[in-house]
Amino acid sequence: MNQDHLDSISREMGLRPYQVSATAALLEEGATVPFIARYRKEATGTLDETLVAAIRDRLAQLDVLEKRRSAVLKSLREQEKLTDRLEERILRAGTLTEIEDIYLPFRPKRRTRASIAREKGLEPLALALFEQDPARDPIDLAQSFISPEKEVASEEDALCGARDIIAEWVNENGDSRLKLRSLFFTKGMLRSRVVPGKEAEGMQYRDYFDKEEPIARAPSHRVLAVRRGEQEGFLTVRIEPPEMEAVNILEAIFVKNDSASSAQVRAAVRDSYKRLLSPSLETEMKNESKLRADREAIRVFAENLRHLLMAPPLGFKKVMALDPGFRTGCKLVCLDPQGKLVHTETIYPHLGAKESEKAGARIRALSREFLTEAIAIGNGTAGRETESFIRNLGLPQEIQLIMVDESGASIYSASTVAREEFPDFDLTVRGAVSIGRRLIDPLAELVKIDPKSIGVGQYQHDVDQTELKKGLDDVVASCVNAVGVEVNSASPQLLSYISGLGPQLAANIVSHREKNGPFGKRAELKKVTRLGPRAFEQSAGFLRISDGKNPLDASAVHPESYPIVEKMATDLGCSVADLIREASFREKIDPARYVTEKVGIPTLVDILSELAKPGRDPRKSFEPFSFAAGVEKLTDLERGMKLPGIVTNVTAFGAFVDIGVHRDGLVHLSELCDRFVSEPREVVKVHQKVTVTILEVDLERGRVSLSMKSGAAETVMAAPKPEKSAPATGPQRANPVAKPKTAFNNPFENAFKKRD
Repeated sequence: MNQDHLDSISREMGLRPYQVSATAALLEEGATVPFIARYRKEATGTLDETLVAAIRDRLAQLDVLEKRRSAVLKSLREQEKLTDRLEERILRAGTLTEIEDIYLPFRPKRRTRASIAREKGLEPLALALFEQDPARDPIDLAQSFISPEKEVASEEDALCGARDIIAEWVNENGDSRLKLRSLFFTKGMLRSRVVPGKEAEGMQYRDYFDKEEPIARAPSHRVLAVRRGEQEGFLTVRIEPPEMEAVNILEAIFVKNDSASSAQVRAAVRDSYKRLLSPSLETEMKNESKLRADREAIRVFAENLRHLLMAPPLGFKKVMALDPGFRTGCKLVCLDPQGKLVHTETIYPHLGAKESEKAGARIRALSREFLTEAIAIGNGTAGRETESFIRNLGLPQEIQLIMVDESGASIYSASTVAREEFPDFDLTVRGAVSIGRRLIDPLAELVKIDPKSIGVGQYQHDVDQTELKKGLDDVVASCVNAVGVEVNSASPQLLSYISGLGPQLAANIVSHREKNGPFGKRAELKKVTRLGPRAFEQSAGFLRISDGKNPLDASAVHPESYPIVEKMATDLGCSVADLIREASFREKIDPARYVTEKVGIPTLVDILSELAKPGRDPRKSFEPFSFAAGVEKLTDLERGMKLPGIVTNVTAFGAFVDIGVHRDGLVHLSELCDRFVSEPREVVKVHQKVTVTILEVDLERGRVSLSMKSGAAETVMAAPKPEKSAPATGPQRANPVAKPKTAFNNPFENAFKKRD
């Protein structure tokens, strides 16, 4: 480990040096973020997952920095251009940009106008001009460099070549690049223009046909939107600061006086800015703005995904699940409490009275036969119609009827995982099973789907895919380990996210239990092929055995702490089972008596908490939700109507809400609540139940604008009804009720989701 890096991270994050050092050491040993945060609190000073992950990521960034620093030093040594002063500057550089600025003059490059001028012997002339001696005339200086053999036919040819050399010096000067980089960032304007002749084809980008805003304040979704428009050939995109201000900065650095030589330098400076510096820094700024936009988009996606994965499970209940359809019928499956498929068939409730009556009879019969406790209905095509049909069947009131978000179910149905699990059934059966399992345990089912396909992010195809995968995998692993996994029933996909395992060991665990039967205790995991001491240490605390021989195996108490619990029980004259069952025993425990060199109060507090609620699920209790009766399609909606809904996605510009009409409505940022909101996640999160007011319905384009403001319904009803929904022309911070903010033109802000 590099001590300078550890000290730097400690200062940057405001952490104590020992916390960073201990975390770095554990990471270097192969410990995972969930394991460190949960079971190594004494070592890290109780750092949570967020800080542990931040240390991990910063160490990786600094490692990249060191590798680049070494490569630059090696290159300079090979060129025999590494001086002591140059080496010191490179070793002091704290960022990749700083290293690249220092290295730029020495970087091997193609032939340039400056290199061609050097080949013509014009560098001495450039040096003489750069001195800007008022007593020396540039024309006189240039005369001695005229050489027909070197294609320098006149004084102007010589001066032109010298200016090219000076322009390159200006471009490669670290001070000039630093100051202009700051100008680009603070005053650069992001400008987008439509490509001539592409107006009709690129109407989805019409908000950006002639738009500009400061790049420093441009939100991530607009940066990504204009970039996509540029990539698709509909927009041209520039990032430009005030040109004269940029030129003035350069002239202040390089132009010394008003002499004739200074005029040559001034001309070279302006040429350098337009031809070299401006394009280079614009590209750099475009890349930097893309990185910032990616980070924000990934952060939003990851946060939404966490809320979705941690949605309350119904629990181990017998479920009937339906994947609705009109002409093709509804695929119906019955699942046991563990989600195992026990029956499947197709019913046709929407093909006339005869088929409807027949379908109703089958649902009643199957609910009795399989003792159905809940019915899950996918919220896609025919979902609300199927829900209404079932509600009118007169089923026992104790059978819960629940609409389930089926986003990504089609991805799972066609996946290798689904084919391996259900080789004898088609896509529709697999989809219905997935819908039912999402109700029983959303986390266990959603881990089988690529997180990008779940539908709770923005621009997932536009951001850096490696960083996106890393960010989303971190979230999935965090959620899975926070909840814990029942080792005797979990799928390989779920097990693969457990700390220390991965796909191969997860598959080995499943293979072992299929061959040898259920695990009776955690210690038996050591018999799994290739699951060694390190993997056992990392994973055991997150794996549960509910009906095992040791009651602690059903809890989050790590096996390494079993001796402590056993000593507690011995000291109290009871068994471990008694300690878990009787609060009176636990109340007598003084944690301070069990502190050792490795185990401190934080771990002991966690142990006592687990003994009180072994294997407790951190997710909230399941609460049934129903959409408004009689509101099933867009034509049922009216302005001012108040409806219940569920948040399906949170973006930088607002939230999408499912109100049961097969199209998610948009609650714009300005309509989220009565106070000013700069960040939607201050108010809403994915899977949150909300009440919304209909502001506007665009039947032609299938779009709904919503509000969560308290007085929205009264204001909307008092306002004159618009003849036609009009697209918003820009951000609105004023009260927009009279003229609702729809943002319908933006290709990303327009992401009103249509249910499959």
